[in-house]
Amino acid sequence: MNTTLLSSILFISFVAVTLVLVFRAGRSNKKSATDFYDGGASFSGFQNGLAIAGDYMSAASFLGIAGMIALFGYDGFLYSIGFLVAWLVALLLVAEPLRNSGRFTMGDVLSFRMKQRPVRTASAASTIVVSIFYLLAQMVGAGSLVSLLLGITDSGAKTWIIAGVGILMIVYVTIGGMKGTTYVQILKAFLLMIGAALLTIMVFAQFHFNVSELLGAAVKNSGNVNLLSPGQKYGVDVADDPFKTLMNKLDLFSLGLALVLGTAGLPHILIRFYTVPTAKAARKSVNWAIGNIGIFYLMTIALGFGAAALVSQDAIKAADKGGNVAAPLLAETLGGGHGSTGGAIMLAVIGAIAFATILAVVAGLTLASSSSFAHDFYANVIKKGNASPEKEVRVARIAAVLIGGVAIILAIGAQGLNVAFLVAIAFAIAASANLPAVLYSLFWKRFNTRGAVWAIYGGLACAVILLVFSGNVSGTPTSFLPFDPENGINNINFKLFPLNNPGIVSIPFGFFMGWLGTVTSNERNSAKYAELEVRSLTGAAIGKAVQH
Repeated sequence: MNTTLLSSILFISFVAVTLVLVFRAGRSNKKSATDFYDGGASFSGFQNGLAIAGDYMSAASFLGIAGMIALFGYDGFLYSIGFLVAWLVALLLVAEPLRNSGRFTMGDVLSFRMKQRPVRTASAASTIVVSIFYLLAQMVGAGSLVSLLLGITDSGAKTWIIAGVGILMIVYVTIGGMKGTTYVQILKAFLLMIGAALLTIMVFAQFHFNVSELLGAAVKNSGNVNLLSPGQKYGVDVADDPFKTLMNKLDLFSLGLALVLGTAGLPHILIRFYTVPTAKAARKSVNWAIGNIGIFYLMTIALGFGAAALVSQDAIKAADKGGNVAAPLLAETLGGGHGSTGGAIMLAVIGAIAFATILAVVAGLTLASSSSFAHDFYANVIKKGNASPEKEVRVARIAAVLIGGVAIILAIGAQGLNVAFLVAIAFAIAASANLPAVLYSLFWKRFNTRGAVWAIYGGLACAVILLVFSGNVSGTPTSFLPFDPENGINNINFKLFPLNNPGIVSIPFGFFMGWLGTVTSNERNSAKYAELEVRSLTGAAIGKAVQH
């Protein structure tokens, strides 16, 4: 069977189904901002739980982590654990208090007891930057995936694929708003869980449901006797360079810190808690979400080691040097191998599911960033709260087009990087800029406007500046601007920061700047903090928010 034809049919079918959902949701939307931003808070706990899981289980989870484990074994497994633990931190510290206190965006909570304009401006800027970095990962994954399925190796063709994904996500957001995006995420979560479960069962069946036999085959097929040991990618010991060894260890710690704390600052995850009408529904959605997410991350371990055991590392790297297509290649192998009918069917089905994953997540990210720009910056900063709902939604749609365009341009330059790694960068920025402001706002009575603004801008600037001067942007053959004099690639090298993930420096710096800004300002509003505390603990504001 022709894999390209089958893949094309499945892609077109999925896109057609999702577009129908989005157009139907768009017709049912009213002109009000609440319909566009939170779907009228009309989703049940079960629906929202699936949508949260769909938003969280991104291309980094399905494609990136499987590739990392297949290539680096134990070190790739750290991503599975990090993303799962991060979800627990978000639930325990942020999710329900933030949802009880806000209306549409993170900026609603941060600005509640502070001066509106500076805090909302900072919140919108941070939300857009974090969302764009996260979008890079999804769109790079889309380029790798579709190129594999259609047999495309030309970089120019990959560029058009990335542009096409970006255009689709803009359509989803501008037409469907939160309702359309949520329906796509629910469908995607359902398909992803079925696809991952199918692959996991088939992998274990190959090894008589014996975990030890699976791991042994992974070690043997990879040719790396240390595949199950740490230090294959992170924290590597360099015998003749103690400084580099130390930097490698610190980079590992920085990565772990970013993974664990980043989710609690991701705006596209946090806004999902505004789409249910009651606190009881919010708790129910959390239960459904964490159940699906926990099971899924356990399955990524089987997918990664299954790819290591059944697909050669050379084949994985040849298809995509970042390892992003290990899971689809595993599906093809389990179906009978390249050229077989079964292999073609499995590759096309799993590829279509992965593509669904990417579309759902990029739509959620674009919605979060465009909503923050329209609601926080345009309506409350530029128009000082006097913008009509119709105008606000119109601005959000325009912002979605502009943000999507920026993400497309940057993603084209980031091809070849592992998507799980790119998401870790977004996590570091979110944990540096958003998390300090959110936690201080919810739990520190003395926190004030200057503290919030300094925390957001300080953490954001520190993370982005360190990222720019790290090996991610220049100084290595795999950088955004490749630097490889031995092979005739000799672009400008301005690598000054020795770590790839800035979290170990930028996250504490964000908290420090929030503290420093607060203690150097005399602004206090104890009455507003008391009101916020009641809101966050009881959900007293939910009824009012839904009525708006």
